[in-house]
Amino acid sequence: MTPYEKLVHDAAGRPFAAIVGWPVEHSRSPALHGYWLHQHDIDGHYGRLPVQPNREALEELVAFLRRTPNARGCNLTLPHKIGIMPLLDRLHPTAERIGAVNTVIKHADGTLEGRNSDGFGFLEALKYNAPHWSPDAGPVAVLGAGGAARAVVASLVDAGVPELRLVNRTKSAAIDLGVAFTPDDGRRIVVDNWEDRGRVLKDVTLLVNTTALGMHGQPPLDIDLSLLPRSAAVYDIVYVPLETGLLAAARSRGNRCIDGLGMLLHQGRVGFEAWFGRKVEVTAAQRRAVAADLGA
Repeated sequence: MTPYEKLVHDAAGRPFAAIVGWPVEHSRSPALHGYWLHQHDIDGHYGRLPVQPNREALEELVAFLRRTPNARGCNLTLPHKIGIMPLLDRLHPTAERIGAVNTVIKHADGTLEGRNSDGFGFLEALKYNAPHWSPDAGPVAVLGAGGAARAVVASLVDAGVPELRLVNRTKSAAIDLGVAFTPDDGRRIVVDNWEDRGRVLKDVTLLVNTTALGMHGQPPLDIDLSLLPRSAAVYDIVYVPLETGLLAAARSRGNRCIDGLGMLLHQGRVGFEAWFGRKVEVTAAQRRAVAADLGA
């Protein structure tokens, strides 16, 4: 049975969506959407769909969504957030600006729209977990320059952060990201070398890791936190494991820490409401349920 056949079989004629990635086994999106489906007594299904990182595989995914009557759309995780874009019928303005898609909505006429709720989820979790943090308080350092980084940077610029410091292993990608989102009101986006990632932490109010470093199965994130102010918040969008090496190191020195689970939960609201037609909220009980699914 192919992954597509399994998804259709498991849905058993019900409306369904899925998390699409490569790999995808680590994703806990099924747990968070399954919680809402159960909570609101909705007869729907949310599964996993492994899709290889090439154009032909993404074309097959798009064709599957179009031809399957009870398919409602999907979420996208690494490495598909950018590659899916040219294959969709239209992009929401936010997704177009960010240059990445994490949610696909299938409309009643069969057309596919790409949206991006990563920035929304990022900020909602930040507000909840670090209410003391203010966007205008000072510089913010962001590690990474992929699809998630684009959403994070766009949301931080829109929130009014006065200076962003971008660091990525491939510097050219960070430069492209900075050029794409530098505001025209005098605020700065500065790109630094990966080797200098510890030095850029001086005076920052928030450090955000958007890379996969520290994720289960990936190398750890090696960074010296000695220059990071103890008043700064540290946000790692990785959620497997919940307590990454970065968060453990930051917590041991007294920094406020934010794991990636809150961002996952909040970004999921956009897709769920479009696919299944019900407004939902993130709750402490839901977080506990999804964390339990993580084994945390």
